[in-house]
Amino acid sequence: MTRHSSWASIQRRNSFLAARRNQGRGRKPGAGQELVRYEGYGPGGAAVVVECVTDDRGRVAEQVRHVFLEYGGALGADGSVSYLFNTVGLMTYPPGTDEERLMQVALEAGAEDVVPADDRSMEVLADPAELDTVRAVLTHRGFAPTTAEVTRRAATAFGLSGEAAARTVRMLEALQALDEVRDVYSNAEIEEEALERR
Repeated sequence: MTRHSSWASIQRRNSFLAARRNQGRGRKPGAGQELVRYEGYGPGGAAVVVECVTDDRGRVAEQVRHVFLEYGGALGADGSVSYLFNTVGLMTYPPGTDEERLMQVALEAGAEDVVPADDRSMEVLADPAELDTVRAVLTHRGFAPTTAEVTRRAATAFGLSGEAAARTVRMLEALQALDEVRDVYSNAEIEEEALERR
């Protein structure tokens, strides 16, 4: 059976991108800066949302557009794909975490769901407004999360394989590497073999 990984999972496994993501996450616009969002589709048709903090909307728009075009993607209008993502509170736990006990404690704490990942790590989802409360209860009960953040999560996955998957990963990594990009979200589910070919 062919295995797939979500873009969010790929980001967490890739230490460079994870470090950049955590560094930029939550960064608020400073004086003369604004938060801007770009939406579009990758080369295989997966939805992509790019959030940037910039003092020059024209410059960052050109950089983002260039990356989309270079890899065969296409920018869309505002709202063209953002409806495919939900804003959630997300806490992550490493492989080996007691799934049954975590699920019991998390649901008692008010979490909305507990999701095991392919690599046996665990994700706990909560209402963004309740994230701090749920995290505090979990930590008190012996389940301090590895990460806890408000993020976007795809409502549905878009499976990709072959060259389209490899090009999509390269495009997403190129977007993430832009200086003014705060975060990149995608509903892409990438075939594991494509990750080695990129």
